[in-house]
Amino acid sequence: MATKRLKEIKPIEETADIWTLLSSDQAHYLQSNLQVISAKKNEVIYSDGEIPSHLFCLVSGKVKVYKQGIGGRNQIVRVIKSNELFGYRAMFAHEAYVTCASAIEPCVIYAIPEDVIVSIIKNNAQLAFAFIQFLAVDLGISDSRTVTLTQKHIRGRLAESLLFLRDNYGVESDGITLSIYLSREDLASLSNMTTSNAIRTLSLFSNEGMIVVEGRKIKIVDVESLVKISKFG
Repeated sequence: MATKRLKEIKPIEETADIWTLLSSDQAHYLQSNLQVISAKKNEVIYSDGEIPSHLFCLVSGKVKVYKQGIGGRNQIVRVIKSNELFGYRAMFAHEAYVTCASAIEPCVIYAIPEDVIVSIIKNNAQLAFAFIQFLAVDLGISDSRTVTLTQKHIRGRLAESLLFLRDNYGVESDGITLSIYLSREDLASLSNMTTSNAIRTLSLFSNEGMIVVEGRKIKIVDVESLVKISKFG
């Protein structure tokens, strides 16, 4: 990944909300010690088995966090949007990464050294508690996803993924077009199904009038029906 000049990106306080908990001295210390990197589409940010040394803050773009499966089939476990943090669980646990992360689209990322963030946390109880909350939320999402991906049928899994994308990334000005464009492969990976099953199920949803598909653009026109399918599969 390429390094960017600091003047090309915004101050740390204008990224993730958590950084508003920093004192002015802490914000300056963080800004002075972070690395700013740019990742091209599909570029790997970290890989399974690597030892973490940084916490990542996504300034712009989108990142997928995924687990590599048997036979090259990946499972997306999380999609990161601008102003969100990632890669911190393994760093705080002093463990190797058990997932991979790569850019869905061109990204600008803050890479914050472990010793820098740990030093600040030790002197900022509010920031420490905020990270505890992050980890607790992540654990809840992981538990919920485990049930979704193992017990729901294909239709329920795909419906939930579409609603997840809508809730997390919103829609465009027309009020129905998802603001994130995933490849069919990534959508399948997010839903724990094969690409062919994802394509087939999208076609069925389209024929049933719940969505409109235009290339990578997906328009959700019947949210209520997708919610019912998500709940009852």
